[in-house]
Amino acid sequence: MAQLFTRDTQAIFWNNNRSAIQRMLDYDYTIKRETPSVAGIVAPTSGNKFDKFFWGPDEVMIPLYKSTADAKAAQPGADVLLNFASFRTAYDVTMEALEIGGFSTIMITAEGIPERLARGMNEEARAHNVTVIGPATVGGIAPGAFKIANVGGTIENIVNSKLHRAGSCGLVTRSGGLFNELSNIISINADGIAEGVAIGGDRFVGSVFIDNLLRMEQNPDVKYMLLLGEVGGIEEYKVIDAIKEGKITKPVIAWCIGTIAKHYDSGVQFGHAGASANAERETAEAKNKAMAEAGIHVPESFNDLPATIKRVHESLNIAEIPEPAMNTVPKVRRSKEFICTISDDRGDEAHYCGYPISSVATPDTGFTVGDVMSILWFKKRYPRWAVDFLETVLKTVADHGPAVSGAHNAKVTARAGKDVISSLIAGLLTIGPRFGGAIDGAAKYFKYADDNNLSPKEFLGYMKGEGVPIPGIGHRIKSLKNPDLRVKGLMDFASENFPSTPLLDYARTVEALTTSKKENLILNVDGTIGILMVDMWRALGYTDEEIDVFIEAGALNAFFILGRSIGFIGHILDEKRLAMPMYRHPWDDILYDVDKAPEL
Repeated sequence: MAQLFTRDTQAIFWNNNRSAIQRMLDYDYTIKRETPSVAGIVAPTSGNKFDKFFWGPDEVMIPLYKSTADAKAAQPGADVLLNFASFRTAYDVTMEALEIGGFSTIMITAEGIPERLARGMNEEARAHNVTVIGPATVGGIAPGAFKIANVGGTIENIVNSKLHRAGSCGLVTRSGGLFNELSNIISINADGIAEGVAIGGDRFVGSVFIDNLLRMEQNPDVKYMLLLGEVGGIEEYKVIDAIKEGKITKPVIAWCIGTIAKHYDSGVQFGHAGASANAERETAEAKNKAMAEAGIHVPESFNDLPATIKRVHESLNIAEIPEPAMNTVPKVRRSKEFICTISDDRGDEAHYCGYPISSVATPDTGFTVGDVMSILWFKKRYPRWAVDFLETVLKTVADHGPAVSGAHNAKVTARAGKDVISSLIAGLLTIGPRFGGAIDGAAKYFKYADDNNLSPKEFLGYMKGEGVPIPGIGHRIKSLKNPDLRVKGLMDFASENFPSTPLLDYARTVEALTTSKKENLILNVDGTIGILMVDMWRALGYTDEEIDVFIEAGALNAFFILGRSIGFIGHILDEKRLAMPMYRHPWDDILYDVDKAPEL
């Protein structure tokens, strides 16, 4: 793999580090990436489904997931994991990602992972051909393509350091802090970097100097390489061997920091866990000398490094790199208060989920009311059999006469002289667990029983233990001897048009048991609708989790609300048309039980 990252690289970010993610997205916007580089965020403790981030002056929604497995399943194209977990969990997160598979690169910011675990983790990654950057790293960058988190600092510093577009130097360093400094030095004395990696400061890191330099050797954009090592370890000697063996032919500039250690009487450990010499050949002075002897460009001191970079770059006669057009990240941005994913009223014509209203409104478009419901309620145009079922439900529940509570309230309110809206609301307010709300309940409980493989007898026992009458079972008037033709119509439609009806089949076995006890404990119209809705959604490919969200949100009850509104409005208009007077309930229909007040 000659390049770690491209403009199409997308990452899963483990831990919702908002500032680091925002810096990545600001970089994406600046270099005019087509898509955000963060495809999803693993936030195990969050109850949200997404988080908002700025994309230039606007905002984008990045989905949140409970686990790496969920994120990877939903974002299969994201092959980079940015592991921002703490040192206590970073090992487990990485090992889980390796087991899941599909990642080419894993970056680990945590430092202090126990060395035994770090070595095992790195061996496992190599076995899976996965490049690990870190532990204890700020990451890496492919200028003009992809940037990990905080690498490069602010947008202003990134542009000043020419990290907004590819240069010609391949940079590898242990130090994340010096990575930014070196990027700036290279931009001043040459044309910037083509790829840069901070391999991390822990003693045992995943990809070492030689891994990255051998890859950069194959990257045509890299014309020369710069290695910044440090006191401790022997990784620089692997680079020396590779040069001697002809595996690395491009010019290499290198320097090991820590030469001051020779002036101390006892051993000195610098900032990184691995920055401590345990033998003479691990000292910075010994390594700098060995690298110079191998033909690597080693300056006299770190202060001479800029001049060395300039000399090597000029000797290669590299063509001048043109500056690309960039976006400018606004200084002031305001977060949006509302989010809408179903319609857009901007422009010349409003849209329903991407469909211009003119393309769905008239009969010649082929769209029906059910089609519009499916796209506005569920953001997907359903096949004809499903749309026909939605409309069948609306027609089935539109009205059930003037005596039911909702119609009664609507009529009484209309007769009080109130407007259509007030009268409709009065009727709708009666919809709930005893009137219409059984649709949601039937779907919820029957689906639970089916999901958990409960027998009809076990299901009845479960509901008894819950202390809840079975929603969707029972009717005050209808029974086995007096069947509800609405239920028969729905079942006949499903039998002829649905691919399958497993939940309805299960509900019929429950009905056989309940009617054996009392013949009016039939599957009623609310229950039939709720159960068939679940069968419909399963046939349309929704997951059980997605269906549960629909149920909990009240989507099923919404069909009753919409359908019954048709009937309520009919009753209201009927009262207005008949010019009916104010309603007063007759005394003889009221049982008065009021004690006489005691005399004072």
